[in-house]
Amino acid sequence: MSIGDTIAAIATPPGTGGIGVIRVSGPRAEDIARLLFRSSHHVRDFKSRRLYHGDIVAAGQSTVIDEVLIVLMRKPNSYTGEDTLEIYCHGGLLIMESILGEVARAGVRLAEPGEFTKRAFLNNRIDLSQAEATADMIAARTRRGLDLALSHLKGNLARKIEALHSPLLDILAALEVSIDFTEEELGEASPPAAYDALEAVVADIERLLATSPEGIICRQGASVVIAGRPNVGKSSLLNRLLGEQRAIVTPIPGTTRDFIEETVDIRGVPVRLMDTAGIRHPENIIEAEGIRRVWQKSEGADVVMVLLDGSEPLRDEDTEILEGNRTRPVLVVVNKVDLAPGLDGDVLRSHMSGEASGPLWISAKFGQGIDELIEVLGCLLLHDQAEREPEVRIANIRHQAALEEALRSIRQAQSSIREGHSPEFVAFDIQQAIAGLDLITGRSVDEQVLDRIFSTFCIGK
Repeated sequence: MSIGDTIAAIATPPGTGGIGVIRVSGPRAEDIARLLFRSSHHVRDFKSRRLYHGDIVAAGQSTVIDEVLIVLMRKPNSYTGEDTLEIYCHGGLLIMESILGEVARAGVRLAEPGEFTKRAFLNNRIDLSQAEATADMIAARTRRGLDLALSHLKGNLARKIEALHSPLLDILAALEVSIDFTEEELGEASPPAAYDALEAVVADIERLLATSPEGIICRQGASVVIAGRPNVGKSSLLNRLLGEQRAIVTPIPGTTRDFIEETVDIRGVPVRLMDTAGIRHPENIIEAEGIRRVWQKSEGADVVMVLLDGSEPLRDEDTEILEGNRTRPVLVVVNKVDLAPGLDGDVLRSHMSGEASGPLWISAKFGQGIDELIEVLGCLLLHDQAEREPEVRIANIRHQAALEEALRSIRQAQSSIREGHSPEFVAFDIQQAIAGLDLITGRSVDEQVLDRIFSTFCIGK
């Protein structure tokens, strides 16, 4: 990939729509406009950031491909920081591909995934956390996730990292001086004085890291497996939570043999709900395979919702399911409270592990207790942090790892100070902490990391 050439891509999603956008970025953007665009009014010089109406024609011909609007944005005042041409055409796939084909025949390279945003980063239009937030904005599945991505795109995380970066640089500068002078000459610039300053940075990083469980799950989503023996109402509960008849519900045991997965918004978390086969002694190899997969899915779930039938006593299959999920995050839910009670709550609690939540008593058929179920499930997924509204949250595992590395280095620096080590050792650890913070904003990041990040972007962004 060369950042000195001109690139182009369709910037709107695949399919048919009212408007399609072709984006061209690089030094030949204006040349492409002059080559392919015929204005409905004579235009001698394109003014930056002004819309022009006309036709796109085949290069060197008078054949009209489409009636369009175009805008030329001259560097550095464009998304990429380069000269950028955007062509707004009709949203048919054939039309967009025809225009893109003419642009390519004019010597423009087709863009790779995320290449426009990568150029914006390399041209200092945005930092790396903002670049990642661009992809998060597009991928957001809930309002909470969208707000989080927008906060990062606006630079809130970058400003927070800068607030951590600045005092570390001050401490490092003082330590570098102390390497060449005695403590009597330096006074407050000595390593012991740096210890307290580092403690304030540690507290700030710890507060930021405390937001990561909520931030990461809002960004990435969570998985919840609904497990139970046949006919306890798993499919009915899935339908109730989705607000639609997604799963087939019958009184015949074993109706659900494979997984039914749907995503629902629970307190701002995109939750992938999985309706599963009923766990019992299987009657055939197909059912046995479905039950095996239930246990497999449960191992990787953020929460296993164990569903029981409240109109019947606890069965061996129920206790087997509770016991099999003892080491996992479990929410115990008792269904069919609209029927005559048959399940002893004390007996149930005696089989629940100390880590299990519940039991909650509901009716999937009539909706009783569903609001409470959603509230409790949301608290489990968000680790009871839903009401806290920090200015900045960590929502990216890469950012979390970088902060943890910076924190380890600062604590090592504090340990060196306590043990009376030479300022050189302390300075080295603080340099490592600064490097960790720089990974978040992209001040210090290698090409492989950049390629891995931007490869996940869509083409055209």
